[in-house]
Amino acid sequence: MSSDTDTPTRKPLKLSSPGKLELKKTVDGGQVRQSFPHGRTKTVAVEVKKKRTYTTGAGGKLAEVAPEVEVKPHVPAPVAPAPEVDERHHTLTEQERQNRLKVLEQAKKDEDVRKLTEAEEAKRAAERSERERAELDRRRREEEERKAAEDAARKARDVVAEAPKAKPAAAAAAAAEPEAAAGAAAAPHVGRMHLAKTVAKQAEEENEEMMRRRTTGHRAPAAKPAAGRGRGDDQRRRSGKLSVTQALDADGGERQRSLAAFRRRTEKERRAMMGNAQSQQKVLREVVLPEAITVQELASRMAERGADVIKALMKMGVMATINQTIDADTAELIIGEFGHTVRRVSAADVELGLEGDTDTSETLVSRPPVVTIMGHVDHGKTSLLDALRQTDVAAHEAGGITQHIGAYQVKLPTGKKITFIDTPGHAAFTEMRARGANVTDIVVLVVAADDGIMPQTVEAIHHAKAAKVPIIVAINKMDKPGADATRVRRELLNHELVTEDMGGDVLSVEVSAKAKTNLDKLEETLLLQAEILDLKANPERQAMGAVVEAKVERGRGTVATLLVQKGTLKVGDIFVAGAEWGRVRALLDDRGRNIDSAGPASPVEVLGLQGTPLAGDVFVVVDSEARAREITEFRLNRQREQIALTAGRSTLEQMFSKIQAGEAKEVPVVIKADVQGSVEAISGSLKQLGTDEVKVRILHAAVGGVNESDVTLARASGGMIIGFNVRANPQAREMARRDHVDIRYYSIIYNVVDDIKAAMSGMLAPTLREKFLGNAEIREVFNVTKTGKVAGCMVTEGLVKRGGKVRLLRDNVVVHEGTLKTLRRFKDEVREVKEGFECGMAFENYDNIEKGDIIECFEMEEVARELA
Repeated sequence: MSSDTDTPTRKPLKLSSPGKLELKKTVDGGQVRQSFPHGRTKTVAVEVKKKRTYTTGAGGKLAEVAPEVEVKPHVPAPVAPAPEVDERHHTLTEQERQNRLKVLEQAKKDEDVRKLTEAEEAKRAAERSERERAELDRRRREEEERKAAEDAARKARDVVAEAPKAKPAAAAAAAAEPEAAAGAAAAPHVGRMHLAKTVAKQAEEENEEMMRRRTTGHRAPAAKPAAGRGRGDDQRRRSGKLSVTQALDADGGERQRSLAAFRRRTEKERRAMMGNAQSQQKVLREVVLPEAITVQELASRMAERGADVIKALMKMGVMATINQTIDADTAELIIGEFGHTVRRVSAADVELGLEGDTDTSETLVSRPPVVTIMGHVDHGKTSLLDALRQTDVAAHEAGGITQHIGAYQVKLPTGKKITFIDTPGHAAFTEMRARGANVTDIVVLVVAADDGIMPQTVEAIHHAKAAKVPIIVAINKMDKPGADATRVRRELLNHELVTEDMGGDVLSVEVSAKAKTNLDKLEETLLLQAEILDLKANPERQAMGAVVEAKVERGRGTVATLLVQKGTLKVGDIFVAGAEWGRVRALLDDRGRNIDSAGPASPVEVLGLQGTPLAGDVFVVVDSEARAREITEFRLNRQREQIALTAGRSTLEQMFSKIQAGEAKEVPVVIKADVQGSVEAISGSLKQLGTDEVKVRILHAAVGGVNESDVTLARASGGMIIGFNVRANPQAREMARRDHVDIRYYSIIYNVVDDIKAAMSGMLAPTLREKFLGNAEIREVFNVTKTGKVAGCMVTEGLVKRGGKVRLLRDNVVVHEGTLKTLRRFKDEVREVKEGFECGMAFENYDNIEKGDIIECFEMEEVARELA
């Protein structure tokens, strides 16, 4: 063992010199200020480590090699000779001197700003420290006051706790003792007021803390029972927690409400009063009701609770959730039950007021006529268009017109204008007629004087009559030797076109596009017809017109050719064209020049559409983009519904069903045959089939193959095409397949008549006729589990079919008529049982069968009615 004396004496660790205990730096350090965007900077400590070199020393151990210190010999500093002044390097120009002065002034300003900023920062720091010291002093004073109040309250609680043990006299003295203590503690008047406020605040905080613990589920830690407490302590604990308010109360016995409880009760009463006032003054609203609405949206529009609306629906027998859609009639009953008024609206109401108000006569001004030139392609239509374009005054000045779009304007020497629409074939014009957009004012029918009336000329006449526009006949090629204008006028009589020369009202002009003769007369005739029509429009309203054509170009998007009919179209206008909308980003005239606006009867190219509209669609300028989106969404939904309902509508089978349903009273057809005699025979035979209930409407009958114009005409009227010994060209077949137009080919005229007669006969409701199948005699009746009574029968006549109708005869009296539930032979289900075989039969929902009854089997067949 070692003793205490063996333990060496340890000296305390201390510094040799007073100061801080620190370590020497192992690296050289410095600070660098980094700059960041938005004026932020940051100070970064930079450490420079010294390279340490090690070498193998004695015994193979590594030893650090101290860096060699280069010892430089002391050389006395040479006396610097007086510097020679070089005038070339030390002479400053005036510009350099001014630049240096500016730099010095800027540096002095920056220094002043820096000093001012540092002074402001120091001032703010001093104010901040002063505020912190004041806050600390205030908190210290409040803590001292709180402790004093707690001491007073604790003394009061002790006095109250000892009161039951003392005698009446001692109790009286003890009761006076807290008052004296409280009076001594709050001697000054200002101190008493401050103490009362502090005590009230403390009581409020204690009550709020108690309510918070009750709400959140936390319970205050239970106090340990003090030794020596008696029955009075239990009674005090049962009476509740003693607050500071109770301790300072003169009565000192009964517990009172806290300030927080008083505030809660006041707030509850105020809310109850406000609720009663609102319930007494219920606001009745006008509820806008669409065709279908959800329960939640209905409750929101009525400003009612969703639960109340669901309860009202349950009372009406309608079980609906908050997100379920109800019809307008049910919603109207609910709105009436809640006392509100209803304003029914429809989805089509978005188009109300789209075309604007009707123009008054004071706002109308004259506008150029819109002319469409139609006719056979070999009758000089293109040559006549070229000749009319060359008569343009601007064309002579510019050296010719380049047609950029399908419509253009010609300015006459008199200053008047004529707008021409170039419609390739008749497709675009028929599209406009089918959509009800009659953008053409006058039709110029071009007829060659040497060829006369051709099949496509007849088609053009039919299209112009369907559009109900005046026709001006231009008899072309009058310069050819075989030209005969009188023959052309006589042929026009067959198509109900009577010219002025023959006492009619149809204007006709003999022209030559090649020789450019009578072109001015044709223009005068057009202007004369326009004056008779008295064409006027209002240029001061929002633009409205029709789409001539639309296409998609690379780099430009959707480009639509529009013909403005009313108002003025400007760059930046928002417009709706059919089921598409857009904003006018650029306007180009017929010469490809950018313009800012286009008035009535002006053809323009428009860029900015969101999609490609159809030819013939009506475009209208609207006020906002939201309105345009709403209209196009409604039109798209309507198009989808129509496509779903009318897909393949032109097939003969679906035409039968439509006619039988009473949706059609006529059968529209387009007839194309090889010779004129066949056309006349087929037309006459089909017209004879007509009755008072149904008839055939011949849209067009001509000689030749089926072309695109025929398909477009049939699609516009919802009819079918009859081809007699002719076929459709590839373009027409593709269009018919895309547009669901039915083309039927025939070689025998009787087959044509029979098919059309069958289609017309389908309008009559079919008759039902009963067909007898056979009889069976019941030989035995069996009771089968889960099946009921089964009759064991013998087929005595004909046959019995499963699924057919049956009658049960008892003494030749019909006692039941229904259907068979089962038909078996040797426990196997069979389709039918013939005469002479046995079978088992059971009736559907009928068991009253007896031995000896006769079962009669029959079926109902439909017999179509035929025209007489």
